[in-house]
Amino acid sequence: MMDEFALAHAAQKGNLDAFNRLVLAYQDVAFNLALRMLSDEHAAEDATQLAMISAYQNLRSYRGGSFRAWLLRMVANKCYDELRRRQRHPTTSLEPSTHDDDDAVESPAWLADQNPGPEQSLEQIELEHAVQHCIDLLPDDFRLVVIMVDMQECDYQEVSEITGNPMGTVKSRLARARMRLKDCLRHAWELLPEENRLEGEVL
Repeated sequence: MMDEFALAHAAQKGNLDAFNRLVLAYQDVAFNLALRMLSDEHAAEDATQLAMISAYQNLRSYRGGSFRAWLLRMVANKCYDELRRRQRHPTTSLEPSTHDDDDAVESPAWLADQNPGPEQSLEQIELEHAVQHCIDLLPDDFRLVVIMVDMQECDYQEVSEITGNPMGTVKSRLARARMRLKDCLRHAWELLPEENRLEGEVL
């Protein structure tokens, strides 16, 4: 089992191999977070790379605790930078995206990453696009918490560390994000697996 604290401590002393082991351990979750936040593979790759560079340059600021949370906070900050840049310089894409307090949506299983195989159905593809579209419409802070909790299965404490917000704020944003997603996805409800639809939902 990887001892991330020991590796981080070694990396702080200049051990590049230790830092690379940490990068290899968390690069996938970091990229997936960036991809969900930015809905663009190239932008996600750039944000992830910049976050890794920033992490290496700021290793001295790591003071223990979850290194993964510390690293993902770097990724989230780079995503925020990119989203702010887009707001200052908006563009209209001609191509579709390449990636595609309500008890009833407390654990929306249909948001989890499924790593679909080549036999994925058209309906699943359409649902994925619909989900990502609705995620893209969320405010940045809402988007981050719903991705972290419902897609990457982080616990509230870790998301609190990543966002720098109290746990109560994380829970509140998550509940509001889920409700917005539910409302946005009403038009795609028939694409949801039956076991994941809300009981009694009238479209």
